[in-house]
Amino acid sequence: MTPHQENLIKESFGMVAPIADQAATIFYARLFELDPSLERLFAHTDMAAQRKNLMQTLTVVVKSLDKLEQLVPAVQALGRRHAGYGVREAHYATVGEALLWTLEQGLGATFTPPVRAAWAEAYGILASVMIAAAATDVVDEETAA
Repeated sequence: MTPHQENLIKESFGMVAPIADQAATIFYARLFELDPSLERLFAHTDMAAQRKNLMQTLTVVVKSLDKLEQLVPAVQALGRRHAGYGVREAHYATVGEALLWTLEQGLGATFTPPVRAAWAEAYGILASVMIAAAATDVVDEETAA
């Protein structure tokens, strides 16, 4: 990621932060609209807490954009944890689509193509780390068996 992309994300997230719960509500509604089968993964989840967790995680990521390598262990752990919840590699594309759509809804005209590209780049990096960690965990389990 370039410093310019990092700034675009930080600036745009600053506009979303004041409406964090509303944005998270919109995100999950869109996610379940795109793939209704994902709702089962949240069947026993306190969605108010889940929305808060999502926004807290995004806040940490946005604040750490200039040092993403420091987040890698936590992101890997998150990927392994999500695999345990039943999240599969294909779900990451749907989550990314829901995230970008939510940002577009919340930011309107300020969600320009460069802002979209910056968010897509950041999400792609994080998703690839999570996917790789989950896949490594599966390989490790199969090797141990």
